[in-house]
Amino acid sequence: MRPDFVLEHLPEAEIRPLLIAGAHGTLGRAFSSICHTRGLVAVALGRAELDIADPKSVARAFDQHRPWAVVNAAGYVRVDDAENDVERCFRENATGPAVLAAACAQWELPLLTFSSDLVFDGEQEEPYTESATPNPLNVYGRSKLAAEQLVLATCPAALVVRTSAFFSGWDQYNFVHQALQAGRAGQPFEAAEDVRMAPTYVPDLVNTALDLLLDGAQGIWHLACQDSCTWADLARAAARRAGISDEFVVPRRMVDFGLPAARPRQSVLASEKGMLQPSIEDALGRML
Repeated sequence: MRPDFVLEHLPEAEIRPLLIAGAHGTLGRAFSSICHTRGLVAVALGRAELDIADPKSVARAFDQHRPWAVVNAAGYVRVDDAENDVERCFRENATGPAVLAAACAQWELPLLTFSSDLVFDGEQEEPYTESATPNPLNVYGRSKLAAEQLVLATCPAALVVRTSAFFSGWDQYNFVHQALQAGRAGQPFEAAEDVRMAPTYVPDLVNTALDLLLDGAQGIWHLACQDSCTWADLARAAARRAGISDEFVVPRRMVDFGLPAARPRQSVLASEKGMLQPSIEDALGRML
């Protein structure tokens, strides 16, 4: 614990908040909303207020808000842009979490940060569990793997949650929303038929991650829907749940999209630690 921060010096009425980095992203907004619903006091800061890769900025935020724990919902999320934006991607996805981890270790604070199924190469047939060996195929995946290693080396008590593709009804930038938007407009929607994953429903992810944080969980955990699907399967399932024909879904091979970043042919996440997430159908039903 830092010598200039003694809990007994805080006013009795002061409640230490959960500090959320990345206030303006999908994950940061979801944490703010669910903390409010659950009655958890939280402070969410954007990059202007908390640059996680700047030790001075992190120290100022910790000094000002005196959190009891920190959630890192910030990061570089543009997988294809990362191929030509390596320095920025690593700054936001690896350096930033490492700086937060060092500060949390110094202050003896719990840290929750997020990684990705893209740390795997997709070469094994069975789903990837927490103990599987990572081997990322693209810059984004390498930045996330570097973050895992740096965070746990600096702050072994940190909680690192690997997730897959997000979906929810809370923003317009996720795959399911875009597929339904096309379907309702009667427009064709191309989706990969040869890549399999286990998507992650954002409200369930945030609630479960908060539970794990409150329970003192540590190390790497996988949080994704129990079952798996291709991207085309996910678009069709969402259409059926929304009560529209799925004929607008046009199956394609991933290679046909010509994306700069290589993707694993399968990145299904499973957990050795417990089945903590619902099925895809269950999550889609609640979303829609």
